[in-house]
Amino acid sequence: MTGGAPLRSEWQTLPVLLDRRDDWAALAARALAPNVFYTPAVAAAASALHGRDVGAVVVRDAAGRLVGLFPLRRSRTRWGVLPALVGWTHPFAPLGTPLIDPADPIAVVGAALEHLRDTHPGTPLLLPYCPADGPVAAAIDAAVARLGARQRSFAAHARAELRRPSAPGAPPAIVDARAKEHGRQRRRLAEQGELCFDLVRGAGARGSLADFFALEAQGWKGRAGTAAASRPAEQALMTEAVAGLAAGADSDAMVARLMLAGRPVAAGVVLISGREAWYWKIAYDETLKKHSPGVLLTLDLSAALLADPAIDAVDSCAIENHPMIDRLWFARRPLADRLIAFAPASFSVAGRLERLRRDLITIAKQARDRLRRR
Repeated sequence: MTGGAPLRSEWQTLPVLLDRRDDWAALAARALAPNVFYTPAVAAAASALHGRDVGAVVVRDAAGRLVGLFPLRRSRTRWGVLPALVGWTHPFAPLGTPLIDPADPIAVVGAALEHLRDTHPGTPLLLPYCPADGPVAAAIDAAVARLGARQRSFAAHARAELRRPSAPGAPPAIVDARAKEHGRQRRRLAEQGELCFDLVRGAGARGSLADFFALEAQGWKGRAGTAAASRPAEQALMTEAVAGLAAGADSDAMVARLMLAGRPVAAGVVLISGREAWYWKIAYDETLKKHSPGVLLTLDLSAALLADPAIDAVDSCAIENHPMIDRLWFARRPLADRLIAFAPASFSVAGRLERLRRDLITIAKQARDRLRRR
């Protein structure tokens, strides 16, 4: 309950949600913890490629205002023998933080979980890439405890984040242990022509995406056939997401470029929702890799983002222990996959199946890596 008023929850499909975007966009802008991948702009862009069977538990207050949105996919194949409701993440959306109004987050989470308990009493809920600490994590923990549900975390990890130091004497936001080497690389590049950093945001970002697509296609992803330019649906997703965010009142998109003699040698895509940003994608000219153009771009971009008073934090969207970004950004964003269930039997079975599933994936990856080394 928010301010003592009753909350009501219901399931809505993604197409229905996208027909009613104003409330959704307003909630995304004021959410307790922003999630750009759950904005209507990015969700609409991803719907064709990754939106099958996706809907959301929506929570409204007594006045009908949207106060909670929990995007989920109904899955009958994750474990084979037990259906599941899984938070909507995919290769272009590595964050599963639900959108929650800050006024009474425990009540909002509780209303959503009660809806799932009543409509899917034996179906476990799995929330991938969910915050492991902070206000959203605290609200989920409190709501789970109040309702007598059970939960378990998988794949707890922390990925690099750019955040201003919280107080004088705190560790710096950027720690560049190879600063002298990067300075030397920058000077060597500059010997080949004028070297400059360029940041395009708003309406111009869509056009600048062409430089990112071209650089990605020229590199190893192009050779492997996995570059966005080789996959029209993925290229359309990225283009529509950037254009949609740039057109929003409380969101934006940027394309950062490192230009050498007038041509891009590195490009990165940044998405913005509320007061947070996401370093979504990066590509660079691999013929210049000895000069580390991707690192130089990231250093310039980091300085620009830290200087922007409208941005509080930047999620790297990277894997844990990433060989580049983890060496530059000091802060970390703790995440985990949360399994929640009300029925003890289904919770126990789902926990064992999820553990087995992850173990099998690890074994398959190890076997693949061994074959590649031969």
